[in-house]
Amino acid sequence: MIPPTISYFSVNSQLKQRGLIIIISSPSGAGKSTLSRLLWEDENMNLVLSVSVTTRKRRASEVEGVHYHFISMKEFERLRDSDELIEWAEVHGNYYATLRTVVEKILEQGQDMLFDIDYQGTIQLQKKMPQDIVSIFILPPSMKELKDRLHRRAEDSKEVIRTRLENSRVEMQHWENYDYILINKDMDESLNAIASIIIAERFKRHRRPGVKKFINDLMNEKS
Repeated sequence: MIPPTISYFSVNSQLKQRGLIIIISSPSGAGKSTLSRLLWEDENMNLVLSVSVTTRKRRASEVEGVHYHFISMKEFERLRDSDELIEWAEVHGNYYATLRTVVEKILEQGQDMLFDIDYQGTIQLQKKMPQDIVSIFILPPSMKELKDRLHRRAEDSKEVIRTRLENSRVEMQHWENYDYILINKDMDESLNAIASIIIAERFKRHRRPGVKKFINDLMNEKS
């Protein structure tokens, strides 16, 4: 997806910087999970994928610790009540959340982290860490296509699909909470667009604390 010749990290190893949180949200079936996985698998992007905890039952295609950490409701309540969650939300009757210590440690190391979460978690993170966030909302090309994708996935009952379609209209109302909006007509085009956004955001001045020292060194260097 991203040619090695323009790999971000090959031209920025001299500059100290803080990690970036990239949030990708969408209605269920619009493609956020697939896009997140493909971005994470691209070595040129060098992203850490945030693995949420959830009280939802594991699907047959999902792997513990890769797609989610599957926990009990009792464990979720313990984490929430002890302030160990940086964000959490109820989605389709289940709870999803992100562990605070994991995020803070990764950002301090200068590593970028990819989040596949809904608008509720996005708003919480934007309030707590506004300078660290880049948010992208993915839309389907049509509601018919969204419905077809949910049926093709064949992992949910008709009732669950109906609920997801109803909730998608609520989720889409929150598009203005996001920095970027993409219509996912073609997966490759969407991947390239998201990669371009991430690379551009990494170059923003306020995310590169090491640039001041680098410039001072340049100015003091004998020519």
